[in-house]
Amino acid sequence: MKFIVTSTALLKQLQQLSGVLNSSNTLPILDNFLFEIKNKELTLSASDLETSMSTRMAIEAKDEGIIAIPAKLLLDILKNLPEQPLTFSIDRKTLGIEIASDYGKYKLTGQNGEDFPKAPGLQGASSFTMGSNALGRAINKTLFAAGNDDMRPVMSGVFFEIHENMVRFVATDAHKLVRYSRTDVGGGSAATFIVPRKPLNLLKGIVSSLTTDVKIEYNENNALFSFDNIVLMCRLIEGKYPNYEAVIPKENPFKLTIDRADLQSSIRRVSIFANKTTHQVRLKMGGSELNISAEDLDFSNEAQERLTCTYVGDDMEIGFNSRFLSEMLTNLDSENINIEMSAPNRAGILTQVESDNAAEDILMLVMPVMLNG
Repeated sequence: MKFIVTSTALLKQLQQLSGVLNSSNTLPILDNFLFEIKNKELTLSASDLETSMSTRMAIEAKDEGIIAIPAKLLLDILKNLPEQPLTFSIDRKTLGIEIASDYGKYKLTGQNGEDFPKAPGLQGASSFTMGSNALGRAINKTLFAAGNDDMRPVMSGVFFEIHENMVRFVATDAHKLVRYSRTDVGGGSAATFIVPRKPLNLLKGIVSSLTTDVKIEYNENNALFSFDNIVLMCRLIEGKYPNYEAVIPKENPFKLTIDRADLQSSIRRVSIFANKTTHQVRLKMGGSELNISAEDLDFSNEAQERLTCTYVGDDMEIGFNSRFLSEMLTNLDSENINIEMSAPNRAGILTQVESDNAAEDILMLVMPVMLNG
């Protein structure tokens, strides 16, 4: 079995797949990339049993075949080669692989490609399509809020909620929550499922730079994302997602409107002086002024800043985790934001004042922290 491929083109494809690889696999063959040649097309695959991803590229080849090639060794050599054609020669009997470059030859041993786990079929699947940019934004805006508690696996992914004329994405770790909706995407029949963090991170890295459509197929157990020459399949998280609507306060009489960048910069500076365990910052609102302060009593550190704002409601003091607030402000785009509140012990709601896209709706919720003293 012999084929010729450009070093940089092959490296680009394999780097996209490399995020699937685990540092410790239960099956040794999963430390390999699967190379499958058919009709002068090379299909490259990687899997960790939960997530599998494949990509296709045109090559020069006279015959067909399948081989598993050690991933780390192959990536290391490709990273150190300038752009040039590489000739792969594979001995089907010994599974020996020889790579010939302009500089010389490199030999390694592969494994039988037939032993590589096959991705499960997607029986009885439903599907919908959305633009790669829209999917990339949905993942970017929500994934940071997902939990990483092994005791609550359902909260470690993003909840997809499909409606006839809207798709909604939700992520929460019980301290913060993001609900992102698109009304320019319709999913047909109503459905819900939870996609794990790892495949979403892989997708986020690829789709954000594309301008193509992504077809999303799903059944009870798996979801499949296909676009361009890439197919990503993942096992869904089993279980019932918490009733997130129940934790979003509906009546929020106190409303603060402020410049997002000013607030973010202020929180970054003030939080340097906050307690390193709670990361608590205190927001004190009254009239057209917001007072932001933090203190660390153990080291007698404190900081205080004042910002002008628009505030409606009685004077109020509330404490938040500065890390959560800062993350949320980073993931909002508008020049000005609203923070709506109802009481110092109830969640604050962050929304955008302006939006470039009428089909997009984003709501972020952050739980308060108990104020000292």
